[in-house]
Amino acid sequence: MLVEVIHPRINHAALHWTLSRLRVEPVSQALAQTAATLLRDAGLHGREYAIDAMLCATALAHPGRVTILTSDVEDIRLLTAGHPRVAAEKV
Repeated sequence: MLVEVIHPRINHAALHWTLSRLRVEPVSQALAQTAATLLRDAGLHGREYAIDAMLCATALAHPGRVTILTSDVEDIRLLTAGHPRVAAEKV
């Protein structure tokens, strides 16, 4: 989440360079419903998993293979079980 990386010691030039290469996707009702389904299917619930579920729903909305870079590989894999075109890699 962007708000988590902005702090006084951040290299602002590097941050702006990185952000210029990203595409920001809006949160929609359809994505939220997909995220809720992913949570239900994984047997998870609550705010602890909500952002991960939205990330996975967004990944699933894109065509082709998608790799999610995350420090929480286990939760991402739980949420995307049964969706082989989405992979999670630890960073």
